[in-house]
Amino acid sequence: MIKRSRPGAPSILHASALSMAIGISISGLGVTAQAATPTLSEADFEASKTIYFQRCAGCHGTLRKGATGKSLEPKETQKLGQERLEKIIKFGTEGGMNNFDDIMSADEIKKMATYIQMEPPIPPEMPLSLMKERHKVFVDPKDYPSKPLHGRNWKNFFLVIERDVGKVAVIDGDKKEVVAHVATGYAVHVLKAAEHHKSLHAKDAGRFWYTQGRDGKLTKIDLWQTPDKMKVAEVQIAYDARDVAVSGDGKYVVGGGYWPPHFVIADAMTMEPLKVVSARGVNVDGDYVNESRVAAIYDTPNHPSWLVSMKELGQMWQVDYSDIDNLKITKMDTAKFLHDGFYDPTGRYFQIAANASNKMVVVDTKTQKLTKLIDVDKLPHPGPGANWIDPKCGPVGGTVHLGVGKVTAWGNDPKGHPDQAWKVCYETETDGPGVFIRTHPKSDYVWADQTKHPEPEVQQSLQVIDKKTREIVKTIRLTEKPGYAAVHIEFNNDGSEVWTSVWNRKDSKEPNGEIIIFDAKTLEEKARVKGLFAPTGKFNVHNRVNHVT
Repeated sequence: MIKRSRPGAPSILHASALSMAIGISISGLGVTAQAATPTLSEADFEASKTIYFQRCAGCHGTLRKGATGKSLEPKETQKLGQERLEKIIKFGTEGGMNNFDDIMSADEIKKMATYIQMEPPIPPEMPLSLMKERHKVFVDPKDYPSKPLHGRNWKNFFLVIERDVGKVAVIDGDKKEVVAHVATGYAVHVLKAAEHHKSLHAKDAGRFWYTQGRDGKLTKIDLWQTPDKMKVAEVQIAYDARDVAVSGDGKYVVGGGYWPPHFVIADAMTMEPLKVVSARGVNVDGDYVNESRVAAIYDTPNHPSWLVSMKELGQMWQVDYSDIDNLKITKMDTAKFLHDGFYDPTGRYFQIAANASNKMVVVDTKTQKLTKLIDVDKLPHPGPGANWIDPKCGPVGGTVHLGVGKVTAWGNDPKGHPDQAWKVCYETETDGPGVFIRTHPKSDYVWADQTKHPEPEVQQSLQVIDKKTREIVKTIRLTEKPGYAAVHIEFNNDGSEVWTSVWNRKDSKEPNGEIIIFDAKTLEEKARVKGLFAPTGKFNVHNRVNHVT
């Protein structure tokens, strides 16, 4: 929930302060009839506001102006009316919006339909001084161990998001055992280590991980510690946030806010916040944008800089962190609405979805310029993406789509295959829209989820595509439990296993999900890890640190 942060901070507007009337002139009568705007009690308004933040704001925006999802401003929602809105929330749409009938009660759906017809509350700002107040150190850096305090193969650890309880599970990939449940921010969206560690000792690479919660809380995890001391520091940098990145030299960590719209640079060792940079500005259409959210942030492999995607501005910012007191930012005009992406195998080109524009954007981190806008189908969403070799096009990158059941692959080797570079190579139709695509250099297959489809049979299934034939060779249904979905794919360190998540989409404070592990060659189930709370994204230490996509 977005709350009043402290005495003196701007307060959230409540339902009583939002009441208004719609004037309807009756021609010839000289009178105006007043149609009452939908209202909620203060308690119901606050409850709906919390659910909106948890389930809706990511796609539709805190101020409901729309991005990946449509605008939910009152001028739009009141046209649809209460009954139509309830049906949309309940059943979802073919355009990529999930059904919520298995997540929200009928009463919650009814109140949400009313809530989005009311004026959106404006949350407060968050100054650097408040971030400093919310900075905590649990283990002093001088007390960090000089070697792992356990005998496990930590480079094959998986860090698994436990969405609803605000934790990250650390799992031993060799023994298939849960090592720890580390308290983090709510609904962690992304975890990052220093992916490219030119200035780090090889033995340390991947030791420290940084999580970004939906509630803006950045948490630092030390995998060398005992399970009870793995969380070593934290700081809140926003009320709503999505991504994090570490500088290549391991000196800084940066977190991106959805609200307030800014990014924050912190000391990677202590997590002390150092600098706030506003993301508000003028978009590629020449319009000023107040809610310009920071989506993906990635360290650039070959330069001392981060790529920061400005979702609503339609710009990629390359931020040189070599001197944060005199920050240099190159702003590349691309396309709205930038979301998430991944590098090509060389680390020079970044490929990111401008999903509501139905484009993949390619920027060159060497020239710091836009390379290409690739037209693709509805709402591309590669997540951390996938690169592989196609027999005809050579090296390609690929994405699934939120709005259609399809995998799209494009050439991404301008040096070796210039005729295929930045052009769609092929498309493979799947049974439903998905959120994540993943592969491994040693694998013969590309895996795609279908989490955005409203039908359980599809939503609960993954599809496996042969790299050579480009055809689906197997559909794997992970579960048939009502309200559960199949989501996210990650390979282990040597590419021999595929880890998948069974996710209960409805909030629960009890262990309600599991990881199902498959043999990467035979595609047969190999093992399960139980006792997890709504597991979603999974991050293998070796693969992420070494940029294995």
